[in-house]
Amino acid sequence: MRRQRKLVVRVFALFALTSFLHCIPFAIAGYGPAFPTPSTSSASQSSGQQKSAAPLVAIEQPPALQHEKGFENTSGTESPEKKAPSEFEKYVSGKATASASLDIKQFGYELFEKPPSTFAPLLNVPVGPDYVVGPGDAIKIDVWGKFEGSWNVVVNNDGNISLPKVGVFGVTGLSFRELKELLHKNFSKYYTGFEMNVSMGPLRTIHVYVVGNAQRPGAYTISSFSTIINALFEGGGPSKTGSMRNIQVKRNGKTVVTFDLYDFLLQGDKTKDIRLMPEDVIFIAPVGPLVGIAGNVKTPAIYELKGETRLLDLIEMAGGITGIAFKGRVQVQRIEDHHARMMFEGDLIDIEKKPEKNFILQDGDLAKIFAVADTAKTVTITGAVAHPGEYGVVPGVTKVSDILSLTGGMLYYTSSQAEVTRVTVTQSGPKTEIFVIDLVKAMQGDPQHDVTLQMNDYLLVRTVPEWNLYRTVTLNGEVRYPGTYTFKQGETLSSVIERAGGYTGRAYLRGAMFTRERVREQQQRQIQEMVERLERELSGSGTAQVATASSPDDARMVQLELEQKRQFIAQLKNVRAKGRIALNITEMATFRGSAYDIELEQGDIITVPSDPKTVQVIGSVYNQSAFVYEQSKEYDYYVNLAGGCTSNADKGNTFILQANGTAIKAGGSFLGFGEHLGSGDTVVVPEQIERVAWMRNFKDITQILYQIAVTAGVLIVVF
Repeated sequence: MRRQRKLVVRVFALFALTSFLHCIPFAIAGYGPAFPTPSTSSASQSSGQQKSAAPLVAIEQPPALQHEKGFENTSGTESPEKKAPSEFEKYVSGKATASASLDIKQFGYELFEKPPSTFAPLLNVPVGPDYVVGPGDAIKIDVWGKFEGSWNVVVNNDGNISLPKVGVFGVTGLSFRELKELLHKNFSKYYTGFEMNVSMGPLRTIHVYVVGNAQRPGAYTISSFSTIINALFEGGGPSKTGSMRNIQVKRNGKTVVTFDLYDFLLQGDKTKDIRLMPEDVIFIAPVGPLVGIAGNVKTPAIYELKGETRLLDLIEMAGGITGIAFKGRVQVQRIEDHHARMMFEGDLIDIEKKPEKNFILQDGDLAKIFAVADTAKTVTITGAVAHPGEYGVVPGVTKVSDILSLTGGMLYYTSSQAEVTRVTVTQSGPKTEIFVIDLVKAMQGDPQHDVTLQMNDYLLVRTVPEWNLYRTVTLNGEVRYPGTYTFKQGETLSSVIERAGGYTGRAYLRGAMFTRERVREQQQRQIQEMVERLERELSGSGTAQVATASSPDDARMVQLELEQKRQFIAQLKNVRAKGRIALNITEMATFRGSAYDIELEQGDIITVPSDPKTVQVIGSVYNQSAFVYEQSKEYDYYVNLAGGCTSNADKGNTFILQANGTAIKAGGSFLGFGEHLGSGDTVVVPEQIERVAWMRNFKDITQILYQIAVTAGVLIVVF
């Protein structure tokens, strides 16, 4: 006996010595103390308790061995593999940028990466009163009082149980509450003065089916206590193509509930997580519309939409914005018609105040919430990028590649070269530097080209030389193949008309109209300048007349004149230029190569009408109308058809707006064009200005009206 005790002592001593020697290398190597410090041992004791035993030896494995041998890190410290810092950690460390990280995943699917046992139902809990009894359930019945007894029965495949004297009766489909009532009722037929207790033994299993877009679709045997979530864990949950928000439970061919996992994940709501019945089918529908939200929200991820969802709804779904989020800028990328990408820039403060700006999201949208930068939203980028503009940078941190990402990237016709203009302050004045960088090398991280940007830098991203994707011109009317045609640089009007098949037999070339956007803008500026000058002159004279009115009658007349002036100016402001260029378009043989065969520009429009065979007479005549054109007739012939001039007509200033866009004074010639009228011409008989007292002092009023009429191609009828 003594020899055995010595052997035990030696073995224990050898074990202790081995453990001590095993601790020494790790303590020396810096993997933490081999023995707990007093503060460590005291912290391990429960509050208010005193332990007299010596502290246990805490042997720590080195990190490498923990990983290789499958040890779990239970010390509460961070694992050896460092996690990526959060956006707030980047912010406080001064490493944050205004850009938004796009490393996001579909929300909720990582829940099902855990083993099914994580969400397995407990089998040793009391059943509730609504538990439904079925074949395989074990029922325990205890009775005491005037008679005593105990029975353990199992529901057979027919759904029945058998009890002595009471007999055989069905219990399948009854709730646990209904089962107890039925047993008490049946026993009461044969016994009196007793008490009864009914409990469930080991619960049965049931078969359910997980189908649709599940990770592991199939048939599963689960506890009868299982719910939808338990079954989903058995099937691995929805696949990335399966919906998290449209999970249907079908029973006897009918959908009994539609479960939304977002209710559970975002709000902790399990009200629709019903208990399953045998042969239930859990159907996972295809995933719905997906949108992403990245950057400075509390839960950046890709979310599935359900119903009408707006931008602020998505932000709320993501937990709201973080404390370092910049509310002055939100960016949304959108795919339009599956072939083009668009970008929206907005202000969250403005969107919150104006509900109409809180737009509805579409499938594929990606929202970005940016951080507050160390400096104000101060580098300008222009040229061939998706969204040029001003962007905030962190001086000395943000690089060219970072700012290109903020703009949505380069366009496919972007040149590899870009220019950076930098202005620095010196004591002798501002110093401007311009240097060229290679964008391809910049995106590859070449430090010579991916330069660090400074405040107020100007980045110009060039297009490929002479870039212009499609320049188009529109042909309408009497050409064989009207439509919108592309043209190459230097192509002329005759060339595109020939490509359109030439003129039809009904074409009236004298009335052809050619309009150009650049000319329209120039004409509109001229009209605006003339109207503004006239407005200043009329307003100034009206003020002087009001001040010098000598009687109430004079004052009323001045007020009447002021009202007329206001109406006149308002009418002039509504005049819109057409951008028409007067061209002498003829048959192709003589037109090709002539002075009128001009080079085309983007947006030009050519309209070749058919012959109207009419002449219009408007202005101070008794019958403003259109009349049938008669060859070789003079303008006064058509004026007489209109009833002649009125008493207020200014016959000496009658002019003709010709169908080709030129204007000539009646009774003379202009730029070589004769006074003979042609089909489609308009005779304009103006009124005498002397009829209106307040116009007499404006000697150039006729010239102004005449220029507006010719430029805009319309008649200004004041009275």
